[in-house]
Parts: sequence; C-alpha cells; structure tokens
Amino acid sequence: MHKDTAAAKRLLESGHYTCVFCKAETVYTDTARGVKPLLSRLDNRVALQGFCAADKVVGKGAAFLYVLLGVRELYAVTVSEKAASVLQKHNISLYYNTMVSGIRNRTNTGPCPMEDAVRDIEDPKDAPAAIRQRLAELLKEKTSA
Repeated sequence: MHKDTAAAKRLLESGHYTCVFCKAETVYTDTARGVKPLLSRLDNRVALQGFCAADKVVGKGAAFLYVLLGVRELYAVTVSEKAASVLQKHNISLYYNTMVSGIRNRTNTGPCPMEDAVRDIEDPKDAPAAIRQRLAELLKEKTSA
C-alpha cells in the first residue's frame, strides 16, 4: 500500500470523513455520503490524477468515478466485486477490508441505486450521466412522497 493510501485510510478511520484523497502534502476530505463527493470533484474539475483515496463504500458506480478522477490507488472499507473488476481493468490498485457480491441500498431492501444505475455500463465516460439520472429520480421520489 502506498504511503498516501495509508494516510488516506488513517484519516478515513478517524471517523470524521466518508472520502479522503491524498497526494504528498495535499489532502482533500469530504463528509458527504454516497457518490456526491466524487461527482462534485468531477464537476469542479479538481485534479486528482495520481492521488490515492480511501472511501467507506465503493460500488461499481463509484469505481467508474474514481477511474474518471484518475486516482492511482484506493482503499475501501467495503467494495463490491463489480467495483473491484472495474478498478482492476483500469489499473487502479485496490485494498479493502470487505468484498461483497453487491452493495445494498441504505435500507438493505435492494441493490444500491448507483450500482444498479451502471449495471450494464462498461465505459467509465457513460457512468456520470447514468448516476445523475438515478440521483434525479431518487430526489423526485423523495419530494413526491
């Protein structure tokens, strides 16, 4: 494990963050849940090429976003098999605590909506649109409930 990944992992395990990026002396942290921190960095064109990251839960959707962000190595507390496959295909080193067949939604009643949104996607460039569409659908469901 790269020293920057180890540093990101230590910060993540401090309990204050959901997502951490480290490269030498540069550190970015986030407390937002899900894929929001990753989408925000993509939207704001935060340069993360060569960074190492740590995240609590990484499904296939998040894995695609990490590919697009250009991270070199990732530690995940929990990672799905499909996410691991995406990361391996794109030469991102992965360390994890637990690998699961699939990420579940927050109520544990079905699959993670983000992993489900990209289930048939193979090209990382196609993932953000599918993820944003699913987020919009979830927001619409929430506001109409």
